[in-house]
Amino acid sequence: MQIYEELVSRGLIAQVTDEAEIKELINNGGAKFYIGFDPTADSLHVGHFMALCLMRRLQLAGNKPVVLIGGGTAHVGDPSGRTDMRSMMTKEVIDHNCQCFKKQMERFIEFGEDKAIMVNNADWLLKLNYVELLREVGACFSVNNMLRAECYKQRMEKGLSFLEFNYMIMQSYDFLYLHENYGCNMQFGGDDQWSNMLGGTELIRKKTGDDAYAMTITLLLNSEGKKMGKTARGAVWLDPNKTTPFEFYQYWRNVDDADVMKCIKMLTFLTLEEIAEMEKWEDSRINEKKEVLAYELTSLVHGKEEADKAKAAAKALFSGDGDDSNMPTTTIDKASLVDGKISIVDLMVLCGLVASKGEGKRLIMQGGVSVNGEKVNSFDQVVTEDDLKDGVKIKKGKKVFHKAVL
Repeated sequence: MQIYEELVSRGLIAQVTDEAEIKELINNGGAKFYIGFDPTADSLHVGHFMALCLMRRLQLAGNKPVVLIGGGTAHVGDPSGRTDMRSMMTKEVIDHNCQCFKKQMERFIEFGEDKAIMVNNADWLLKLNYVELLREVGACFSVNNMLRAECYKQRMEKGLSFLEFNYMIMQSYDFLYLHENYGCNMQFGGDDQWSNMLGGTELIRKKTGDDAYAMTITLLLNSEGKKMGKTARGAVWLDPNKTTPFEFYQYWRNVDDADVMKCIKMLTFLTLEEIAEMEKWEDSRINEKKEVLAYELTSLVHGKEEADKAKAAAKALFSGDGDDSNMPTTTIDKASLVDGKISIVDLMVLCGLVASKGEGKRLIMQGGVSVNGEKVNSFDQVVTEDDLKDGVKIKKGKKVFHKAVL
């Protein structure tokens, strides 16, 4: 089975402009493709995961990735999938985020001569002359067609700024620039980028007469149709300082039963033959499937050593044996204690398990907090200095565990 057929089998392809041509290009290693990443934070997150995995698959099949960091388009802000306008960032913040992205991406794809390359659209977009852009590019876009695009439709009721309205033109210009300067013949992206990507293929056709192609990746949705990669605490990040390897492991270990095999197909690098065998497993082995998913993805993002630690920590938490030294841990300063004691509520705040004392009290009232295996029944319950010397294990809800030590 060739790479295009594998992508189809894994359920990764949503839309394509010219299937026969795209199939031939990527099956023969002839695609020089780009995927754009706007640096809206200092870390990539699970929402980027699908694109990173796709780049890796295509590179392994002989195709050439171009990673486009949107240091320029980040000054505008993508309205796709948004109901409000994105916060404006300074150039310094954007540059810092770009550097963070590159470091993380190197775990997925190989950069170097005749390998993957990374470019930043700030290098050309920020140098554009506005009037020249209007004459050369603006004339190629129909406002009527643009307003029919889904990425703009959903913003029209609440108000679409002219700044955001330019995003499609900027992204299309990126494709044209990469085509002319780097030989890019294909763009990949999330399914919510379809309108922007079509704008790029059409601009290339009008300005150069060349054919260029676009393919969108299936969005990672759960069985309820909601985007995956979100928790009560926010996004699931790829940066271990923002989402620890254990927390990352636990996110995938706890996905709904209905989503497990889909995630294994779309995100892991297990062979389709191995996956087909797993699909034959009895329903009683669902937790084993989840462990495979969590381990494979944690290993991919954080390395085998961290995946082994996360797996061991999870085993310790849920089965009562094994080494729990890799459990997420907060060191408590002795100065935080009063008369050698600290309340459970205050301890949860210090550990980052709750945002406020009020939230902690509500959880206790609902019976959602345990300490060292015993349910907490009072707001006034405390742990002592001696308790903390031995390590105090806090359980929040059914799935969040944390250790506090002095």
